[in-house]
Amino acid sequence: MVPVPPGYVVQEVNDPWAFRALEEVQVAAWGYTDREVTPGTLFRISAVSGGVVLGAYPEAEPERPVGLAFGFPALRQGEVWHHSHLLALDPACRGSGLALALKHAQRERVLAQGLRRMTWTFDPLVARNARLNLGKLGARARTYLPDWYALEADRTHAFPADRLLVEWDLTQPIKARPAPLPNGERVLEAQGETPGPVRLAPGAPVRLAEVPTHPEHLSAAARLAWRLALRDALGTALAQGYEVTDLARDGERAFYVLTRRTEG
Repeated sequence: MVPVPPGYVVQEVNDPWAFRALEEVQVAAWGYTDREVTPGTLFRISAVSGGVVLGAYPEAEPERPVGLAFGFPALRQGEVWHHSHLLALDPACRGSGLALALKHAQRERVLAQGLRRMTWTFDPLVARNARLNLGKLGARARTYLPDWYALEADRTHAFPADRLLVEWDLTQPIKARPAPLPNGERVLEAQGETPGPVRLAPGAPVRLAEVPTHPEHLSAAARLAWRLALRDALGTALAQGYEVTDLARDGERAFYVLTRRTEG
């Protein structure tokens, strides 16, 4: 169990008003509008029907949540696992270790339910999430989901909401590791603000695909170019039997590490 950062507590949420307060965490984390927020009513019913709803609170302000983790049981072809739908943190708490503590607490609850696998999605353009998911938790991404969500009103002009589907084997020990150096065949690299061409690297045991570390500072055209380049590089590799296993760092640059799958 990862210790909760000093000054905070992570706990299950059971009170209707506490569920409602979790809506504000989402607004703080992502600037969501009312229609985009997962409502407290859904947290309420999920918490008593197999879902896991956790909140992170300052010890000095036990009714003011600054983080949340939320997921529910998933079922397909007879297999039951846990799908984690939300991990949200107040921007003021980023880098505090609370996200890692929430994820570990969620893992404990899911294991107690007898489940052994957890999935969730994240935006491949957000490198800080990749570091948490891949390097600190040891999860892996094996599926690329283009245009997974409709987050804007206009289909024609909306920024594509692609996602990587992460799979976390809860039976394996967690071994957080430092970010490795980018050793492998570079199939995607930056050329200034924009991505260079995606190259094929047939037979390469390790492929590297660069991802901008601060996409929020890019122009709209550059962000779209990176979205489509990563869709090509990652989507192609995953379809060819690779999996995303880590995020390598070289100073201010970051690279997805793709290795060939060796087991199912």
